[in-house]
Amino acid sequence: MELRVLQYFLAVAREESITRAAEVLHITQPTLSRQLSQLEEELGTRLFERGTRHITLTPDGLLLRRRAEEISELVDKTRQELALQDETLAGTVALGSGELEAVRVLPRLFQAFRLRYPLVDYTLYSGTADDVKERMDRGLLDAGILLEPVDVEKYEFIRLPVREQWIALMPADDPLAAKSAVTVEDLAARPLILPQRPRVRSEVARWFGERHDGLDVPFTSNMSTNAAVLVAGGMGIAVTIEGSLPFLDRTQLCVRPLDPPMTASTVFAWKRHQPFGPAAAKFLEFARSFWAEFPPQN
Repeated sequence: MELRVLQYFLAVAREESITRAAEVLHITQPTLSRQLSQLEEELGTRLFERGTRHITLTPDGLLLRRRAEEISELVDKTRQELALQDETLAGTVALGSGELEAVRVLPRLFQAFRLRYPLVDYTLYSGTADDVKERMDRGLLDAGILLEPVDVEKYEFIRLPVREQWIALMPADDPLAAKSAVTVEDLAARPLILPQRPRVRSEVARWFGERHDGLDVPFTSNMSTNAAVLVAGGMGIAVTIEGSLPFLDRTQLCVRPLDPPMTASTVFAWKRHQPFGPAAAKFLEFARSFWAEFPPQN
């Protein structure tokens, strides 16, 4: 027996009419009639006497009305108590992430959570997936957004439906900026700035294929913002994630996709069996249900 159906039943009992109750509930009359018939079938009894002008309750219907009103009152009281608890929950949630497109999914989650828990605050840490994992393992971060590939055996996680696009970052006046996309051959003879993280470097190496061993890589960088500074200083072309560079000065720097394209996925993860504070525990529970019902969009 669902609470929603009990609310339907109470509306019909109050209005003494399926038509008027359907209007109040903003559902169709056939839908309401079907729900009431299913309720009677589930309870194994007749709840209504259907007259020509209005509907009255049977003795069993009167009993159900009293119990349904008690249940509805209890639900309202519980909601009020939970709302009061929401208002008093305080603490800090510590999150980590790389400089990724996937970070754009966080504001909508924060907004929804803050409506219920306005006293909770947050700290945000930027680093590579390995950095974030290490801090989660040490209990310094509650959760993090991790760029795959990453070992998540020790973690609970939600895979985010945001694809990270790998790109080549170059000066705006570079000859390759005239192209719509850059290939392995375009980059093989140029000084390159590549990611420092070993697992990610392996993905980049696979993209370059047999040309990888002959690459000129004078610099590696664990953060793409630092790589962008090197590009602006004429040190080479950076192969990095596009989502990590949302605030580039496009008059000085230019982004071009790789050809063939290379993308990566991300996960929102937290350590299994980790003791969390009340604010972090509630936030992780909320995040799981929030993204299950409202998955973020690209």
